[in-house]
Amino acid sequence: MLDVALDAGVSPETLRKIETGRVATPAFPTIAAIAAVLGLSLDAVWAEISEARAPEQLAS
Repeated sequence: MLDVALDAGVSPETLRKIETGRVATPAFPTIAAIAAVLGLSLDAVWAEISEARAPEQLAS
């Protein structure tokens, strides 16, 4: 996690907060930087978010 955070230009604490949900809406540039370090496209990240939110939306 330390390497990912540093390579993305964010603090390890910020990455930890994003991972645990303590940062509910991280800034787009932060997510883009983390995705780039992990070799993920933003389309792939969005697809994962959309899938995770689908059950919530059905329950509403």
